[in-house]
Amino acid sequence: MKKGISEGKILETLTGKSTLKQQIFDNTSAAFKLLKEELYLITDELNKKLVNVDPRIMLQFQDHGEFNAELKVAGDLLFFNMHSNIFQFDRDHEIWKTDYIKDDPLAGYSGIINMYNFLADSFKYNRTEDLGYLVARIFINKNNHFFVQGKRQSGFNYTTMGANVIDQKSIKEIVGASVQYCLDFDLLVPPYDAVKLVSVAQINQNISDAKLTTGKRLGFQFKSDDVDR
Repeated sequence: MKKGISEGKILETLTGKSTLKQQIFDNTSAAFKLLKEELYLITDELNKKLVNVDPRIMLQFQDHGEFNAELKVAGDLLFFNMHSNIFQFDRDHEIWKTDYIKDDPLAGYSGIINMYNFLADSFKYNRTEDLGYLVARIFINKNNHFFVQGKRQSGFNYTTMGANVIDQKSIKEIVGASVQYCLDFDLLVPPYDAVKLVSVAQINQNISDAKLTTGKRLGFQFKSDDVDR
């Protein structure tokens, strides 16, 4: 064993930080299960009201196991991913300036649930070059406290760690806000200069596999400074 590294120090880290990360993983996993339950419920509730409107706009929920789920809403697809690892915020992040984290730095370790917006046609037609956008991220800590980092226009609440405990009510609000944001986030015509050149290979691929790149903001900047930190 390397000089200066004691068995006691290793045991201390295992029983401290490693146990902490396991607890955060359990909390995040439980929250993701609540999220999938809400996705099922919103699908069931809205479809009952849409059945006589147009079957093409009915919601479709798919559970892809422990870490992934998706919700198709008309022409949009929301993809939800729980990361299997636990993270600490970098030292420049605003969270370190809060009294909550200053009083308990271990509360700064978080699990993450990501929410991405894709075009449903990207998967329907196997357009593997198409782009998806990160709509929001949910950070959950050892105390089951959480906050949501997302686009400012999205209507997500819960932007302060330590102020709220994640539960079914908050999950319902997050899912509702993410669905509404995606419906309001329209597909824009790309600038002419962004699509004026195309290769023979792209055309051939497009004929056989529909692989010309498409995204809601193709050719436009999806600015990181438009994100709540």
